[in-house]
Amino acid sequence: MAKLPSPSVLIVSDDPEFARAITARWQAERHVPEITVVTGSIWHPASAAQHDLAIVGPLREASPSAILSASNASLHPAAIYFAEDEKSAEPLRAQFPHLLVVPRTDGWPATLILVAAEVLRRVEAAQRAQRAEMHALVAQGHAALGRYMLEMRPSVNNALTSVMGNADLLLLEPGRLPADTREQLETIRNMALRLNEIVQRFSSLAAEMRAGEKESQAETHGVCYTLVGQF
Repeated sequence: MAKLPSPSVLIVSDDPEFARAITARWQAERHVPEITVVTGSIWHPASAAQHDLAIVGPLREASPSAILSASNASLHPAAIYFAEDEKSAEPLRAQFPHLLVVPRTDGWPATLILVAAEVLRRVEAAQRAQRAEMHALVAQGHAALGRYMLEMRPSVNNALTSVMGNADLLLLEPGRLPADTREQLETIRNMALRLNEIVQRFSSLAAEMRAGEKESQAETHGVCYTLVGQF
């Protein structure tokens, strides 16, 4: 499975010290996400949608409620709100039940990074689950196509046998056919032979798949018997 891209974090704040404190603290961690900093005046919902996590800090003019509402409407990205005090956090908690709030206390940068790292881990887990589901759907489609091809193999074999047989009969009497017609018949016969080889490969693949399934089942039964014998 392809590696997921690095997580990205959007910091929305009008306080330069707030953004610098988070960025500097994050640099001390092993895993540092891609960080984008914008002020409340230039923030736009489209920019938030391009990130995995939005951290909303102190704002002078923009309303944190408006920014969080835009994120909540699309359920992306996850959001953390940095609160100056508990009083300012309560209305937003009531409006956004899933909002994570980090209050200003001693050592708040470390606390905020800890919470953000956990949020990003959950976001990554959800992305991996979504990607695995997509791969499973693709695999199911391939499996259905494979089953159909195996089911149609006898019919294809019969058709190819008929084509090659009739071509051979016509080629047995070269004097009855013009040279260009004979050449076309030989081409038809050769192409039918190539198709027959491909169908035979499908047969070999089907046999290998059945053998693999039997071996896997035997190993599974062996493990089960071993486990049962231990109790």
